[in-house]
This record gives sequence, structure tokens and C-alpha cells, in this order.
Amino acid sequence: MSRIEIDLLTAEFFAAFDNRGGKRADVERIRRLLLPGGVIVKTGPEFTVYTVEEFIAPRRALLSDGRLVEFTEWETSERTEIAGDIASRFGEYRKSGIMDGEPFEGGGTKTIQFVRTPEGWRISALSWHDRP
Repeated sequence: MSRIEIDLLTAEFFAAFDNRGGKRADVERIRRLLLPGGVIVKTGPEFTVYTVEEFIAPRRALLSDGRLVEFTEWETSERTEIAGDIASRFGEYRKSGIMDGEPFEGGGTKTIQFVRTPEGWRISALSWHDRP
């Protein structure tokens, strides 16, 4: 059951940014998916460490102000290891959308750390690296 729950949690994380077809991206759900003290890290070229709130705010604005539309991001491969109440996932992803009127595609690598809480699995840390 843990593997299924982690797969669903990961899919829900990726889906939080989807604003295709004019729907509103639901980045607010990230608060429910991550631990309140979770850490999010973007590696180079602009290395940045975010709290949950610092991560949500700019994405909420970008995905709702019309600059980034038809955006979607999805996992293309992954490797997940579970040991008791902790798990680690290393995966590749793709993304596409229209930014400032210009279509784009990209991808990268994400690593996600999970912990099982009394409420179920949650993300404790996430790091990613976009490929140009």
C-alpha cells in the first residue's frame, strides 16, 4: 500500500501546477502534501532554498496572472525506495506550456523525500534540477 500512496502523492504534487484548458492551478494543495517545515531546493543556475510558503507564492502568481498558461508537468521515470516510514524517489520529468506567448518544453530531475505521518505519507523535502 505504501508504494501506491507514494505514487498518488507524487502525481498530486505534479498536478498542483496544471493550468491547461483554462483551469486554475491548485498550488495551495502543496501545503497539504508537504510537511509544514518541508524544504524545497532548486539547484543551479539559480540555487534557491524555499520554505513551503516561499515556494507557493511565486508559483501561484505565475500560474494565475496569464503569463504561464497551458502548463503541465509530468513524471517520465522514477526509482523509489521505501524503508519502514521513510521513502526516497528519484525521477525524471517533462514539462510544457506557453510563457509570455511563447510555447516551451523542458525537463529535468527531481528527488523527493517522504515520511509516513499519523495522517499518511507526506513530502519532507524536494530538490530539482531543470535541464536546458
